[in-house]
Amino acid sequence: MRFRTALCALVLGQASAQTYPGNLSAGHASIRYFDVVSNDPVARLQQKLERGKATLDQQDDVFGALPSLLQLLDVRQDSQMLVFTKTSFQSPRIFPRNPRAIFFNDEVTVGWVRGGLIELAAIDPNIGAVFYLFEDNKLTRREDCLVCHQGPATLGVPGLFVGSSHPFADGKIGRQGAVVTDHRTKFEERWGGWYVTGTHGEQRHRGNAIIPDPAQPEAFETEMTQNLTTLNRKFDAPAYLQPTSDIVALMTLEHQTQMTNMLTRLNWLHRMDANDTRIDSGVEELAAYMLFTDEAPINGPIKGVSAFTKTFADRGPRDAKGRSLRDFDLEKRLFRYPLSYLVYSPQFDALPAALRDRVYRRLFAKLTVQRKEIVEILRETKPGLPDYWRN
Repeated sequence: MRFRTALCALVLGQASAQTYPGNLSAGHASIRYFDVVSNDPVARLQQKLERGKATLDQQDDVFGALPSLLQLLDVRQDSQMLVFTKTSFQSPRIFPRNPRAIFFNDEVTVGWVRGGLIELAAIDPNIGAVFYLFEDNKLTRREDCLVCHQGPATLGVPGLFVGSSHPFADGKIGRQGAVVTDHRTKFEERWGGWYVTGTHGEQRHRGNAIIPDPAQPEAFETEMTQNLTTLNRKFDAPAYLQPTSDIVALMTLEHQTQMTNMLTRLNWLHRMDANDTRIDSGVEELAAYMLFTDEAPINGPIKGVSAFTKTFADRGPRDAKGRSLRDFDLEKRLFRYPLSYLVYSPQFDALPAALRDRVYRRLFAKLTVQRKEIVEILRETKPGLPDYWRN
């Protein structure tokens, strides 16, 4: 078997200040990651294609089946983000003048390189991220992707991650490795190795920049790196499905990746041993993360340049007052109502009932004191909410 790793979104090493839990066994009798038939959107699409209930249009000379795959998986093109570091098995093709495009929705992530292949990852509610490659006109599940996608950066379970690195002009990463990022990461430490389009005032990030001199591995270039609304001077942006790498999409994906990893890890721990003492701290950490307790402050306003900010929020659901957990703030924080929209996800609902109840109780204890609006939204929009939330 050729050794491949798909959708390695940046991280080859972690900063020494970060600590992560160890790997859980994917082959455990209660998990059987490699044996179970996955129930994720890509697997379901694969079944439809095999049965002739769906058809891929592969007539595009440049993008091949990419537009058709995105449409069939309900992944919008305006979610596009661009990473230019060599952190995929397609690394020879990736460099600042030819970045890799990544698209996503709540359950699916799709990667594409000009002149290369299409990589996909989808979330199975019980086993976490499952990886696929679209090659020779078919989707193939790839288990060797866990070389990159089960480890410290994914909390020890199959998952996805976003990272910030120190990239050189050829797209290689400096020996500092990279830092896994999410909504808790300081703004100025994010997006090294990514292109970023959007405005963000005086706040500075590491995006759109390389390290010009390898002898000074901490010295990012400073010209034309902040508040960019076009990438035309960086590479041939019009040659992509979108000419953007939206800042709001990046911030959303950062939150989403670690949220899904936390859900997977907690699910696995409980199924392996419901009395595992690590579950207590896992429940507390998940509840805090879902509530954006340690969110890094935003000194806004932040504004994307694609339609993502609108189309993401339009997916709802909304209560009678028109409020949704998907509504952005982007002045002081990411979301207006800070409870993760992934509370609606199949992955959250797939938590074992006793475990899910523990999470609900921790959320409720915090929300009834701090955030009345969020409780009101959930009462109208979340099926299966425990009765005590409605009293």
